[in-house]
Amino acid sequence: MPFKLAIFDFDGTLADSFPWFASVINETADKFRFRRVMPDEVDSLRGKSSREMMRILGVSAWKLPFIGNYIRKRKAQDLHGIPLFAETPAALRRLSETGVGLAIVSSNSESNIRAMFGPETAALIAHYECGSSLHGKAKRFKAVLRKSGFTAREAIAIGDELRDIEAARAAGIPFGAVTWGYTHGAALKAAGPDFAFDTFAQMVETIVAPRR
Repeated sequence: MPFKLAIFDFDGTLADSFPWFASVINETADKFRFRRVMPDEVDSLRGKSSREMMRILGVSAWKLPFIGNYIRKRKAQDLHGIPLFAETPAALRRLSETGVGLAIVSSNSESNIRAMFGPETAALIAHYECGSSLHGKAKRFKAVLRKSGFTAREAIAIGDELRDIEAARAAGIPFGAVTWGYTHGAALKAAGPDFAFDTFAQMVETIVAPRR
């Protein structure tokens, strides 16, 4: 049978926010006193886990909640310049029309996500679990399962970072990695996700296709 619930990450998975993130990372570094990212480092950092990036840049774990709040507020100021991927609305609509429940688990805020979706697309999402900490997604996944009534094996988590794979495994949920987001596709595939998607069409077809 097809998956009954698709739990999506937002930034880098449904929204093309990496260019914006790259534009504010050094401003954030100066404010919270960690090392700036040099232009020639960007590509290599996109192949690292979040914990590896924290170590390389000298980000203290205790600062993460403050950095997260700052990034959410900065993002709210710049929403007009952060687009969804062009395929996002149609992909979510197709999944909804085929009976797949939709959820968002994200470190971004629900208000930011709803504003970026617009009312029509936002209404397709049954469950929002937003504002998660950098490494707090596993408990958010479990919260979505409780609210939806579906089991972990009936759901699929979809994201673009290595921490998303770790969180899905901790929650016992199959994971689909998208290769167009923050983390390089090769690094995601090397981590052994259950599925790897190079296009939105491939992702949608896998979710709705009968499984053995």
